[in-house]
Amino acid sequence: MIYAKTVEKWDVFEVTVPGYTENNPFTDYKIQGRFCSKNEEKCVDGFYDGGGIYKVRFMPSFEEAYTFEIKGSFSEEIYKGAFQVTVPGKNNHGPVRVANTYHFAYEDGTPYYPVGTTCYVWSLQSEELQELTLQTLADSAFNKIRFCIFPKHYDYNFNEPISYPYEGTPCDNSVLTKDNFHEFVGTAPGNNWDYKRFNPKHFQLFEKRIKDLMELGIEADIIVMHPYDRWGFSMMAKDEDDLYWNYVIARFSAYRNVWWSLANEYDLMFCKKLEDWERYAKIICQKDVYNHLRSIHNCKSFYDYARPWITHCSIQRQDTYKSAEYVDEWRTRYKKPVVLDEIAYEGNIQHGWGNISGQELVRRFWEASLRGGYAGHGETFMDENDILWWSHGGKLHGESPERFQFLLNILKETPGLGLAPMEAKWDEVAAKVESVPFHDGGYYLYYYGFNRPSFREYYYDDIHMYEAEVIDTWNMTITKAGIFKGKFILDLPGREYMAVRIRRIESK
Repeated sequence: MIYAKTVEKWDVFEVTVPGYTENNPFTDYKIQGRFCSKNEEKCVDGFYDGGGIYKVRFMPSFEEAYTFEIKGSFSEEIYKGAFQVTVPGKNNHGPVRVANTYHFAYEDGTPYYPVGTTCYVWSLQSEELQELTLQTLADSAFNKIRFCIFPKHYDYNFNEPISYPYEGTPCDNSVLTKDNFHEFVGTAPGNNWDYKRFNPKHFQLFEKRIKDLMELGIEADIIVMHPYDRWGFSMMAKDEDDLYWNYVIARFSAYRNVWWSLANEYDLMFCKKLEDWERYAKIICQKDVYNHLRSIHNCKSFYDYARPWITHCSIQRQDTYKSAEYVDEWRTRYKKPVVLDEIAYEGNIQHGWGNISGQELVRRFWEASLRGGYAGHGETFMDENDILWWSHGGKLHGESPERFQFLLNILKETPGLGLAPMEAKWDEVAAKVESVPFHDGGYYLYYYGFNRPSFREYYYDDIHMYEAEVIDTWNMTITKAGIFKGKFILDLPGREYMAVRIRRIESK
């Protein structure tokens, strides 16, 4: 038996033990761990990791002494031990939770404002490209990334992944061309997989990247299933799906930065029915004892985000032109955080979802933020080697990412926890502080998007003083515009993408 004697609060504690391999270790043997302290007791499933090795992982929530017991049909022996949980490190704030109905915070109470990106199969590219992706992320504002466990088959994605999730062999890729690849979506010609035997190496590589992201302070929004498939992974039988879900949860749920996305574009997985998605959700709710964030992503048809197992809305826009403009409506309908994980990508490919400008993407981010939601980034610029950030990672080429850091800095200066839309003039988007105890307002943001006013008039009351700032969201400047009382007029530069921040000056 191998395990560490100490572990940080909210970090991964792992116990490694030997076990039987005579039969199929993934189906014929069970392993479970029971972890106890003065303040918590949790039972979690373990998993087979290849080479005769079984593992059980646990994320502790208290700084105190723990004991554990590992047992099951994998071995005649019962393994016991103890360890000490220490103070979390400086950048360890715990898992992200829903906070104040529409927003997020880490478990230690630190506000979390998601600035996400999509990079579907970056962890299945060459090691060199993966390392470049991590370097790019480290230098960016992104604090959440959506990516898949399974490989992807779609435009610009005809290469084979560096590993596969199951034992077996793939079909002959030489038959694929840019003209016929659509014929292979949702089929599995020539594949030879054993869906009852996982390839531990594939999952080891994946969880290594979860850990790398955790060390960078980035949430891993894991896409567990998706329709863009030529290998047959989207068409497994019910018992094979359930085995997969249980294995994934046992391996990954102890990482504090995990989010569960049941699917990318669930409504394009035509062989799955509503009862299947609800069954997967039930497995997560039963087996993920840490209650990580959970959602499901659409193409055309929204899932019912009011379902109690869904913690937040993960939305792809349904309208060609409008996206963030609907955040107010979705907040009202679902009473949950609204995350626009796809609102079209900055790029220049042939698809309308992947060729908007950086300016338009930044505009959508600001629009979503002031309406009390959160937007997501993606980048799809043509590349001679078909290496597009949206799927493969690598380097960023667009103009929007540095502007997201500017926006994130402003969001972090918000009093309380998050912005809420407020009634405003018809040609502006306005936000105030989301209602929280002990905070009565006095903080306002206005965004004018593609409008270009040369001045605006403001009024709050005749008692307090207010300090105004003019924010150029594209050129990333904040200019103090003066201190005012009563009704006042603020001069603006008459350019697009301007915002105004007004803060009440409290009497001393």
